[in-house]
Amino acid sequence: MIELIDVEKSYEVDGRAVPALKPTRLEIANGEVFGIVGHSGAGKSTLVRLINRLEAPSGGRVVIDGEDVTGYGDEDLRAFRRKVGMIFQHFNLLFSKTVADNIAFPMKLAGIYSRAEIRERVDELLQRVGLTDQARKYPAQLSGGQKQRVGIARALACRPSILLCDEATSALDPQTTQSVLRLLADINRELNLTIVLITHEMDVVRRVCDRVAVMDAGEVVESGPVTDVFLHPQHTTSREFVFESEQVDEDEMQEDFARARGRILRLTFQGESTYEPLLGSVARESGVDFSILSGRIDRIKETPYGQLTLSLVGGDLNAALAALDRADVHVEVLR
Repeated sequence: MIELIDVEKSYEVDGRAVPALKPTRLEIANGEVFGIVGHSGAGKSTLVRLINRLEAPSGGRVVIDGEDVTGYGDEDLRAFRRKVGMIFQHFNLLFSKTVADNIAFPMKLAGIYSRAEIRERVDELLQRVGLTDQARKYPAQLSGGQKQRVGIARALACRPSILLCDEATSALDPQTTQSVLRLLADINRELNLTIVLITHEMDVVRRVCDRVAVMDAGEVVESGPVTDVFLHPQHTTSREFVFESEQVDEDEMQEDFARARGRILRLTFQGESTYEPLLGSVARESGVDFSILSGRIDRIKETPYGQLTLSLVGGDLNAALAALDRADVHVEVLR
């Protein structure tokens, strides 16, 4: 659905070109939820503004659904942007208009819908985002979560094939964030809508995304399925995000490792094996004793996973490793 081919962007500052996005190649499949993670200034928002052509790239090509949109003129861009919905961090609602009028606004701007079509579409979207009883209220009368639901409905008004979310949950409390993420997941599943989700929170990516790209200093430093990047991060920036989301202090972790005896392993379980009583049987079979240094069980989208960091002493370590391998457990030897 989305292909960036050596796309780059620089801005002119004091007579010199300052790169905001280095040459980037990225492919986003039709119907997937794709996360883009990075700290402030990493180039995430610039990348999104290149996808919907709010910014023109300094080099490279932007291909959407097989069409090269890089050189589109004004008329073609207006038609193209109706296919791309946008959700903003701070909602960007029109406070002088009702909820219903905010949702109807892009359809009125498009100038291709009748009043009856607009009214029917607004009613449909109000029901989808759970705000049917708020139609005649104004944004100032809504909670933050309700405002973002209006923003989502407005972004869907012209039936886009792509939905861009720029820090769509950053202004919300944790409980409201979860409800908005569930709504986006439902929209993705029911409408087969391609969603690109910009965030600085790895937990958001873990809950709704299929694949993720990690950005740092204007470039993609790691990308792949969320399960791979989240459970086995390779780049320093990726590890920072994972540790932040799990509230892990790397210095404290190293201190714990220094005090532990024997070999230190990190075990990763996925799927139903997460709930199997494996460690006991491995210990009995190999004679090793183990101590749990850290652990977590959670889900990546719908997939359960578990990670345990253990210190192992005594017994037959090779037999223990062989038993874990037979059980399809991913093992990293940390020491």
